Amino acid sequence: MPRPLALLLIAAVLSPVTNAADKPAAAPTGGVAKLIAPGATLTKVASDYKFTEGPAADADGNVYFTDQPNDRILKWDAATNKIDVFLQPAGRSNGLCFDKAGRLIACADDKNELWAIDTKTKAVTVLIKDFGGKLLNGPNDVWAAPDGGLYFTDPLYKREYWKRDPKQQQDVMAVYLLPAGATEPRRVATDLKQPNGIVGAADGKTVYVADIGAKKTYRYTVAADGGLTDKHLFCEMGSDGMTLDAAGNLYLTGKGVTVFAPTGDKLGVIDVPEGWTANICFGGKAMDTLFITASKSVYTLQMTVKGAGSQ
Repeated sequence: MPRPLALLLIAAVLSPVTNAADKPAAAPTGGVAKLIAPGATLTKVASDYKFTEGPAADADGNVYFTDQPNDRILKWDAATNKIDVFLQPAGRSNGLCFDKAGRLIACADDKNELWAIDTKTKAVTVLIKDFGGKLLNGPNDVWAAPDGGLYFTDPLYKREYWKRDPKQQQDVMAVYLLPAGATEPRRVATDLKQPNGIVGAADGKTVYVADIGAKKTYRYTVAADGGLTDKHLFCEMGSDGMTLDAAGNLYLTGKGVTVFAPTGDKLGVIDVPEGWTANICFGGKAMDTLFITASKSVYTLQMTVKGAGSQ
C-alpha cells in the first residue's frame, strides 16, 4: 500500500489530481462505458477509514478489505451492503486474496509475512516469515493460482510502525511464488523497479504485474514449473492494485480506475472522487459488482461483466 501523497506523481499519465472527495464522479467515457450496467452510478458504501486496500471476494461474493493504518480487516456483506470489522489487529495487512481452499491470504506488513486466515475461526497460519534468512521488504499484493500456488510482490514502502531496520531487506524488489504445498517461496521476477499490483487469469496461464516505480504493467506467461516467462509490456502505466474481468479486460488503479482491453488498448477511465484509488475487485452475489477501495472510502459500481473466474 503506497501512501497516496507519495504516489500521486506516479499517476502522471492520468488526469491531474484534484481534491475531489466532495465532488460527484464524472461519467465514464469510451469503451469502458459499455462495461457498466445501464443506469448504474458509482456508489459510496462507507467513508470511515484512514486508508483502504486489498479487496478480495469470497465464494459468496462478500468482500474483505483492509484499513491498514487502523490495523484491521473489514468485511462487506454482499446481501446486506453492510460492513463490519472482521479482524483487528490484523498484522497490518495490505493486499488480500482467497486461495482454492477458501482461506484468506494476507500480506501481513507488520512483520513482513504472508498469512493464511481461516475466515470461520479467524485462526492465523504464517506461511512465510522470511526469504534466505532475511525479512522480506514488505509483501504488498498477492494472487492465488488455480493450482494452489501463491504469487506475491515484495516492494519497499517504509512504515512508521516497523520495529525492524527500515532499509530494504532483500537485494531486489521481486515477485515470488509459494508453490502449493511448499514452505519456501522462490523468486520468479527480479528485474522490476517496484512491483506492486498482481493478478492472474482464471486459467492460470497468464499473470499481470504492475511495476509502479517504472510506470509500466507487464504480462507474463506461466511456465510449467510456475515460473514467469515471455515478459511483455502490456501498457505504459503502473498500478497499485488490479483486477481482471471475465472478458479479459484489465483494471488498473491510481487516479480512478483505468480499464484496458486484452490487447492493451485503453478503454477509458472510471472516475473516483478521491485522491488515490488503491485497489479493486469484483464481488456481489453474481460477482458483477466492482468493489473499489479509494483512500478513506469504499465504493461499488454495478457492471455488465463479471470478475475473472466467475460463472
